[in-house]
Amino acid sequence: MHTQPILVIGANGKTGQRISQSLAAQDYSVRPGARNATIPFDWNDETTWASALDGVSTAYVSYFPDLAFPGAAEKIEALSALALQKGIRRLVLLSGRGETHARRCEDIVAASGVDYTLLRCAWFAQNFSEGYLRDPLLGGAIALPAGDVREPIVDVDDIADVAVAALTEMGRHSGELYEITGPRLLHFSEAAATLAAASGHKVHYVPITLADFHSAMTEIGGAFIADVFTHVCQEALDGRNAWLGDGIQRALGRPPRDFAQFARDAARAGAWREAA
Repeated sequence: MHTQPILVIGANGKTGQRISQSLAAQDYSVRPGARNATIPFDWNDETTWASALDGVSTAYVSYFPDLAFPGAAEKIEALSALALQKGIRRLVLLSGRGETHARRCEDIVAASGVDYTLLRCAWFAQNFSEGYLRDPLLGGAIALPAGDVREPIVDVDDIADVAVAALTEMGRHSGELYEITGPRLLHFSEAAATLAAASGHKVHYVPITLADFHSAMTEIGGAFIADVFTHVCQEALDGRNAWLGDGIQRALGRPPRDFAQFARDAARAGAWREAA
């Protein structure tokens, strides 16, 4: 086993779980970066950071709940400075495409003095199977303020594969910015049809206004959460991301997984199986 641990901040999240499992399967020592971990890491408690970074070789950084949240840039800057002090060899930052605040966080990591890899990712396919769109999908409708925009939806398994490579292959990926997308642009109505075919549920896409989205998010998470995620949608779903990146090809030497394959795999795994 590789004895020097790799820190995975956000180890309980969509990407972090997959990265941790993949690293462990390759006999890497994984230190989960989570509040409930043996050595806890809490973004809201900076006193936990030093112990979590002690003795770590490289670190995956996923900010919860999103880099668009107020205060995220300041925390990324403080963590990067501590990583430099602790002698961390590389930071791998999960970022989002077309997001102003995410770009600011990327710039902070790049200027920190620590070696880095930036993962600028498209819309997650797993939002439909593990995230907040799963229950609406089971109800038959995916309502988003996306109009007729096409999005290069990406499988989170691909993101995890790139992250693992960046965390473990120290001879490569240094200073790289990877635009991580799926292999094709999808209208959300096409995504809905693909999900319907795989899941066996009737699913259709409902384009809504930003105001309607804000109202729905307010009911789910309150006004503050609604403000932030509505702003993210306003930026990221205005068409600016309707182009394909080559990050997976460059990092892994293979094409991205297709959305249809994701949907079939998720259905086989029981993602949309309703409780009895």
